[in-house]
Amino acid sequence: MAKFLLVYRSDKDTFDTMVPEELRLFHQKWQTWIAEGQRKGWMLDVSTALKTDGRVVNAMRIVSSGPVLEGRNVVRGYVNVEADTLDSAAELAKGCPVLLHAGMVEVRPFWEGVPGIIRMP
Repeated sequence: MAKFLLVYRSDKDTFDTMVPEELRLFHQKWQTWIAEGQRKGWMLDVSTALKTDGRVVNAMRIVSSGPVLEGRNVVRGYVNVEADTLDSAAELAKGCPVLLHAGMVEVRPFWEGVPGIIRMP
């Protein structure tokens, strides 16, 4: 089994446009999806949802208001999952509730050897 990062993005104003009941149901869908993934053993780690404010530090060490936007989409959070292949991890991503609100999920494999990390015997 390999490990993958699912990074989910949605429109920066997604939560601002939801009425309280819609937001409650949306959170419930997230809780169900996470609980199912943990119960089945493929969901390894879950982030807390990210706010839309932030800072970006570039290579010149200049700090600007963030976050980084891709069109109107902003990173909302991530989960670490375990799957046999990149395609099977993408299948798991199809259940992500962010997709219910025109969001997207990027599925990325981790390197097996991490640059800069020395594993001690």
